[in-house]
This record gives sequence, C-alpha cells and structure tokens, in this order.
Amino acid sequence: MSTFLHSTQTYVQGSRTLPRENFVSAEIFTREQERIFVRQWLCVGRAEQIPNTGDYFLFNLGVESIILVRDRDGKIRAHFNVCRHRGTRICEEMGGKFRGSIQCPYHAWTYDLQGNLIGAPKMDSVEGFQKDEHPLHQAALHEWEGFLFINMSAAPEPFERAFAPLLGKFADWQIPNLHSVHRNEYFVKANWKLIVQNYSECNHCSLVHPELVKKSPPTSGHNDLTEGPFLGGYMDLDHAVGSMTMTGRISATPIPTLRADDLERVYYYSLFPNMLLSLHPDYVMVHALTPLSPSETRVTCEWLFHPDSSTHPDFNPSDAIEFWDMTNRQDWHVCEISQLGVKSRVYQPSPYAPNESLPAAFDREYLRVME
Repeated sequence: MSTFLHSTQTYVQGSRTLPRENFVSAEIFTREQERIFVRQWLCVGRAEQIPNTGDYFLFNLGVESIILVRDRDGKIRAHFNVCRHRGTRICEEMGGKFRGSIQCPYHAWTYDLQGNLIGAPKMDSVEGFQKDEHPLHQAALHEWEGFLFINMSAAPEPFERAFAPLLGKFADWQIPNLHSVHRNEYFVKANWKLIVQNYSECNHCSLVHPELVKKSPPTSGHNDLTEGPFLGGYMDLDHAVGSMTMTGRISATPIPTLRADDLERVYYYSLFPNMLLSLHPDYVMVHALTPLSPSETRVTCEWLFHPDSSTHPDFNPSDAIEFWDMTNRQDWHVCEISQLGVKSRVYQPSPYAPNESLPAAFDREYLRVME
C-alpha cells in the first residue's frame, strides 16, 4: 500500500524525519488521541455497511466506542456506546442488527434507534427524572462519497469547511455509487504515522515492490495536493497495463465517467489523519487506519467497484484484491522493521530526500495539529 509519487515541487530544504519519541512514546500517543483523533474527522466505514433499519457496526478507538446505526427514518446516527445510567458500554458485538431499540445489558435502560431514552426501570419514583433529558450522547457524523466520517469533539469544525479542497474533486469516479466487493483487516506492528509516510513515497518501490514497478513507473506522475491535511496526486500506468492487478489487465469495466487521461493513471491521496484513498481506472481502494498503541495499527482495506461491473463477463475483482494484498503485506513488513529501528536509542532524525516531499509535508501537518 504505497503511493508512488515522484515529486520535488514542495521539497523544503532541511526537512527531517520525526524524533524517536513520536513513534514510541505512550504519552505522545495519548496526546495524539486527544489532539488529533478526537478533534479531526475520521473515516470509519461505508454507508452501505448498514443498509437497513437497525443495522449497525461499532467503531472503537482508544477508550471510545461509537455505535453507527441506521434509524427508522433511514438516517445514520453515531451514538457514543455509553449508557446514560451508570456508564456501561451498551453494545459489545462489532456489528449486527437492533430489533427496534438499543438496551443496556446492565440495568435495562433502553433507547430508540435515534438515541432517545424510552425505558428506565425503577426510575419513576426519582423526583424530577425526565427521560428526554437522558438521550445517548452523539458524535458528529457526515457522509461523503459514500464514506462515513465521525468527529468526537464537542465543537467539531464543520465537515464542509474541513474538507473544502476535496468537495467534488472525485466526482468522475462515482464513489457514492460504488459497492464494496471485499474487505481485509490487517494488524500492523507499526506506528500509524509510519504507514502514512510509507504510502506517500516511492524511494522504496524498486526494492520492496518489484511487481508494482513493472506496472507503474516509480518516477512518474504529478502531485496536485502538496501541503496541508490532504496530500497526493497521480502515477502513470505503463502503456501496456490496464490497471494495478496481478495480470496487469483491468479487473472490471472502467468506470464509465472517467476522462481518457484518468484511464492511464492511478491517483493516491492521504486524507489526514486516517484515510488513504487510491483511485484506479476500474475500481477504488481505501485504507482506514485505527491506531491501537504507539507500535500497532489496525488497517481496514476495501475494494470498491462500479455496480455494472458484475455484469461484465471478464469481471475479476480477485485480480486487483490479490495484487494489493501482496503489496500491502510487503509494505506492512517494511513499516514493522522501521518501527523496530526507530525504537533504538541510537535512532536520530535524518534528512528527507527531495522526492520525499509528501512525507515531509505530512510531518508538518502532524506537528501543526499537535501544537
């Protein structure tokens, strides 16, 4: 899972890698949870995961747990998984279906799918107790391109303002209409920042990804987002290659609304802090990162295809899935040995190369948000 962008256009002389503490310190990891992962908009899944009333899944991060559920009006809600009675975590299963209500297993306080308290046993005799004063706490929620984003801050920045540079940018890929064909979950023994940094450079490609460089020249392409929370651009496909697949052939009919140039490119973007978006001629791949500790990250990878793809006789999503599963695992290995190295007492920050401008830009955004 690498972004293979060769660009020096935003290289800042003197850019150096982050200090050791940023990858190994429990104190810094805890501060990241509060300053980044509580305050920023996080990609947590796809709306299509919960198509029907009562369908839900959990998103867990650190001490927080969020219930994503579709209510009776078809609206998706993001409830904190915390009972308003004595704080019990209400839901333990990572996904499933509620039969019209959400009930705490401890003292049976019960909520409707909108989060309103509708049942509170033995509370009738409590003076002044009003059910409508005790709904489930809500996290801010926004659906964009079919992805679900939450923000756990008490006063989140409006999504439209935070994501202004991306609104409408990917319209040609029809991402809201694409369907998830496969999802992999990986547990990587590396800090989340090492994974984003690895995604954002290709100095390692010839050594780590020999199969990939045969399909996409590692020095090709152009970055169009080079500073701030959103970084990336495109890489060229080899003239004989249709897409990033094991065979090099397209695995599905190309997305019909793409321009001619985009049929010969793959676009890679990192969306701070936890989303990596890869746009191909025939499918879209997304990675969502969940930091578990300073040295472990859960990565959820999904492959999204146009709904008409399945009707094509040559539809072969496994060609794309197997290619990126192989490439992902190659990347996870180098991220893990990087994590082992930066733990050493002798590790020191070193200069970035000119074609590592995107990892350096990511570091600048990270340090800005952590101030």
